[in-house]
Amino acid sequence: DLIVHVRDITHPETTLQKATVLSVLKNLNLPSHLLDSMVEVHNKVDLIERYKPTEENALAISALHGHGLEELKEEIEKKILTATGKKILTVKVNLEGPQLSWLYKEATVQEVEVMPEDGTARVKVIIGNSAFGRYKNLFPN
Repeated sequence: DLIVHVRDITHPETTLQKATVLSVLKNLNLPSHLLDSMVEVHNKVDLIERYKPTEENALAISALHGHGLEELKEEIEKKILTATGKKILTVKVNLEGPQLSWLYKEATVQEVEVMPEDGTARVKVIIGNSAFGRYKNLFPN
């Protein structure tokens, strides 16, 4: 669903390495949307003082120090959701009904926050558009 190209930005041949990787990927006849949505990651930015990527949409990280990893995670999540046609939603469900069980079967449940005072839960899910449409039809409230 997604290509993440991680480069050692301190390597003296980093630009040539990028060109080689892109050439190989193009020769694999991958779908164009995969190449167009590729995430470009510049690693080891901790070794270059005040590093700023000159390439558009490149993410600067230091895997060693954890710099930029949260932004990378968010970018990957966003692109994967777009590529798969899914979204992340939080829905309120009645714990006495079948909604929670249905969500576990038809979606990816990420988090459940139970509200014992009213017998409900806030459920964070990754769900496709068609599954969400079915959910709304089955459980209109």
